Amino acid sequence: MSATKQFKHVSYLWDEAKAAELAGDEVALLIYRSNLLGADLRLTNYGGGNTSCKVFDKDPLTGKEVEVMWIKGSGGDIGTLKKSGLAALYVDRLRSLKNVYRGIEFEDEMVELFNHSIFDLSSKAPSIDTPLHGFLPFKHIDHLHPDAAIAIAAAKDGEQITKELFGGTIGWVGWQRPGFDLGLQLKECLDNNPGIRGIMLGSHGLFTWGDTAYESYINTLEVIEKCAEYLEQNYGKKGPVFGGQRLQSLAADERKKQAAALAPVLRGFCSSKVSMIGHFTDDARVLEFTNSNDLDRLAPLGTSCPDHFLRTKISPLVLDLKAGDDLSDVAALKDKLAPAFEAYRQMYTDYYNTCKHDNSPAIRDANPVVILYPGVGMFTFAKDKQTARVAAEFYINAINVMKGAEAISQYTSLPRQEAFDIEYWLLEEAKLQRMPKPKALSGRVALVTGSAGGIGKAIAKKFAQEGAVVVLNDLNEERLQGAGEEFKGLFGKDAYALAVMDVTNNDQIQAALDVAALQFGGVDLIVNNAGLSISKTIGDTTATDWDLLYDVLVKGQFFVTQAAVAVMKKQDIGGDIINVVSKNALVSGPNNAGYGSAKAAQLHLSRLNAAELGGDKIRVNVVNPDAVISDSNIWAGGWAEGRAKAYGITVDELPAYYAKRTLLNESILPEDIANACFAFAGGLLNKSTGNVLNVDGGVATAFVR
Repeated sequence: MSATKQFKHVSYLWDEAKAAELAGDEVALLIYRSNLLGADLRLTNYGGGNTSCKVFDKDPLTGKEVEVMWIKGSGGDIGTLKKSGLAALYVDRLRSLKNVYRGIEFEDEMVELFNHSIFDLSSKAPSIDTPLHGFLPFKHIDHLHPDAAIAIAAAKDGEQITKELFGGTIGWVGWQRPGFDLGLQLKECLDNNPGIRGIMLGSHGLFTWGDTAYESYINTLEVIEKCAEYLEQNYGKKGPVFGGQRLQSLAADERKKQAAALAPVLRGFCSSKVSMIGHFTDDARVLEFTNSNDLDRLAPLGTSCPDHFLRTKISPLVLDLKAGDDLSDVAALKDKLAPAFEAYRQMYTDYYNTCKHDNSPAIRDANPVVILYPGVGMFTFAKDKQTARVAAEFYINAINVMKGAEAISQYTSLPRQEAFDIEYWLLEEAKLQRMPKPKALSGRVALVTGSAGGIGKAIAKKFAQEGAVVVLNDLNEERLQGAGEEFKGLFGKDAYALAVMDVTNNDQIQAALDVAALQFGGVDLIVNNAGLSISKTIGDTTATDWDLLYDVLVKGQFFVTQAAVAVMKKQDIGGDIINVVSKNALVSGPNNAGYGSAKAAQLHLSRLNAAELGGDKIRVNVVNPDAVISDSNIWAGGWAEGRAKAYGITVDELPAYYAKRTLLNESILPEDIANACFAFAGGLLNKSTGNVLNVDGGVATAFVR
């Protein structure tokens, strides 16, 4: 490789100045190298792969110099790795465990014994990959799952290809589940092939190493680059990729339109056991695969790499739909799709029953994770957005692997029993059991109108804190972008989506719901919060004032509800509609004819909708705030002045005036309204609909009676 380190198929990201700042700190260089490798999804996906380094440190008990291995801990991600995510172990103690190893049938008991080798008691728990690094003598080791390398590792004659491609400088160890025995096999491979620069693991991935962090990094990139070059040189030699294309994709806009129409129906099927969040992609690599002649042969085979498999399930569901099919008849669409989902669930149940052991965990959700729609794209469904998105990334990696393996040989997947033993591995089950309990709104998609500020943003924040994903929307795009940046910092990129929306514009409402469908699979929690206020006498109220109030408050609530209910009925898993109305819906006051009557209309419309939608398990409830001044648009445009005039006080005196007139003598904050909305949506009131919850500090004249 030239001094300029030119790579075509991998990203060379090493910054010598940055590395120089870390010189002498091998653990810091390990983290730096890991983050660079994890930044390139062609090398490994989120949570995949492992990296390590061995250093000498002072034993805190004896004061003697001892060799310590720092390695990515259990459940970590090399792309975002920090020191807190590393495990630190005594190398000699780890290696001495081979003296008590009782054989492969007792493999799992070794994981507990890793704890006897812990050097830094505050470090992360060691992963199952620990012995794979521990028995190799090299200072720095990378274990990755590069598409190009796995394509060779998953090829029918991958061992021979590896030997010829690298001239014997890369060893080969056949497929075996990660663990203590595989670590011993890697050491044996190295002993039998002194001087090799890495080891290919059949169907699994790649091990490479170096004496320094930089040498390991460069060695890793060079080996992967060579694999990728080999694949590129062979594409097309055996014939068209994936047997050629049997159909053409829809145009990009049409793909999005079709996917948005279908996603809620799919989400409903996939949520038969627990509510799922969706993800859609029409990535060119996905379309090349789904549109190909080889789709029907390759898709049922499933993936080869365990990391791919664990996140994408045994195989995808391929939809028997044409790209241009009319999806408007929802009942007919469900009738067509239902047998396919039943067949998939039966296939998965048969797989479980055939492969299970006496001590296997109970069968998990039998619904598919990956759903392929030829000509349109790929849907993935999981417990949260990040997991669904990562599943899509892993399946794209699997597609790359299949493409490469088929170009040079024949793709082979994990045998069903091996796949089952990975999926239902007791150690994997223990990891699942240690995961935090889902939050109250986990798996739910919320759309809060007017959520870029004030009450709406407070509600959206509360819902995100409780596990929901949220579609933020507002009339003001600049304000909306600001809210998006705030949510990204608070909750991460997977927690929200953005949509510019005017609640009086049906096209924008539908576009926002399409965003919800494409980003998350649908919607099941609507808060009609957008509003405005005009306080004038009867004589001063104009037709324009009246129409604006009724258009935004009444029509807006109705239009959003109408469009959202259509999505909820596609899903057929129920839902919540919460209407933020006002105490003015019940209280008669001066200078308030337009606003107060519109609020009364909102309140009764909520009751009417609750009566109609109960049979669909869609609950409709009302929160009645009063005088929420903080960060609220309602006080703009002269409303504060109008109310102050009506009460014969100044604008500055309004907050105290509103607090003192309540039974509790309290000011009402946006967070108070958010808590009320959560009370309806959080699960404890699932049998409540058509109800009104006043959050006004106690205004006796607003009591519902």
